Amino acid sequence: MRARGAKVTDIVILVVSAIDGVMPQTLESVAHAKAANVPIIVAINKSDLPDGNPDRVKQTLAGQELNPEEWGGDTQYVPVSAKTGKGVPELLESILLQAEMLDLKANYDMNARGIVVESRLDKARGAVATLLIQQGKMSAGDIVVSGVHFGKVRAMTDSFGKRMNEALPSQPIEVLGLPTVPNVGDEFFVATDEKQAKQLTTERENKIKASLQEGTKPKTIEELFAAEGKANEKELRLILKSDVQGSAEALREALTKLPQENTKLKILHVGPGGVTESDVMLAQASRAVVLGFNVRPDLKSQKLAEAQKVQIRTYTIIYDLLDEVKKMMLGLLDAEIKEKVIGRAEVRTVFTVPKGGTIAGSSVRSPVSITNCKRRDTARKT
Repeated sequence: MRARGAKVTDIVILVVSAIDGVMPQTLESVAHAKAANVPIIVAINKSDLPDGNPDRVKQTLAGQELNPEEWGGDTQYVPVSAKTGKGVPELLESILLQAEMLDLKANYDMNARGIVVESRLDKARGAVATLLIQQGKMSAGDIVVSGVHFGKVRAMTDSFGKRMNEALPSQPIEVLGLPTVPNVGDEFFVATDEKQAKQLTTERENKIKASLQEGTKPKTIEELFAAEGKANEKELRLILKSDVQGSAEALREALTKLPQENTKLKILHVGPGGVTESDVMLAQASRAVVLGFNVRPDLKSQKLAEAQKVQIRTYTIIYDLLDEVKKMMLGLLDAEIKEKVIGRAEVRTVFTVPKGGTIAGSSVRSPVSITNCKRRDTARKT
């Protein structure tokens, strides 16, 4: 999600706490911004607090090649307070100065185009897409094309939820009207008319179908043997549901990076929205586990899952979800039996005692001897 954000923006504002200092996620954000070749302005938050240490933040980030301007570098550091608003005007001035130096401009006299920042499925309103306009102007009633779908803009709201009729470059907006939830990170644009939108989406669909058919060509003998070997592997099948599309994709990415030497992980479906009856039916048919992140199943889905004995597990912390999946993958492995020798004895004589069974008179050869253990020799086990 950080990588996607760095790619679609022009200037990165790196917010660092003057109390907590530079954290691992801070360094990750710096790496993504550098990879996208985007300039960084550092906002040091909580600088007004007595235990805040802005200089420590500067020293740490200087080691990441973000040298402050007052130290002879080219990175702007602005102390701010999110609580009182102190330093925010200076931060805005820094952004405007950086934008002027980069000569950032946008064309207003064209149909809007930009990036899908986030998307989700709302029970009351349907598909909701958060769009960032990079060029052009969007108005209510425009036809928006994203991926292989298009729809007419029924309503637009700004970041405060206020209804708007027109949106300009650099504005993030929420749009209603798309027939389905678009993929996060996809480009969108406003089509001239419905005919153009339909023609373009049809061409994209045909390309996808052609690529799928290309992947279903007859396999060679070697590929068939390899597929047969894979069929015998242990496999954990998952269905992922989350509150927003961005979280769903982040979960998919994190899960695919888990070690899969002995147990394979197969994600059957990923999508935003609550756990539905169709998710439970898919899990029942494919013997999968349903994982929900920041969502819960409705009453009908819960009852169906109980009747079909389908596992639904919900989480609010991604690390808890990943730990549970690791445990599930380990649970699929066959038990490995290991034999550990804890003592040795030499049998001298064998005799039978009524009601007691066979007794082995033995001489202990090693210092360890524990009751209720098994004896093993080349002849038999007892």
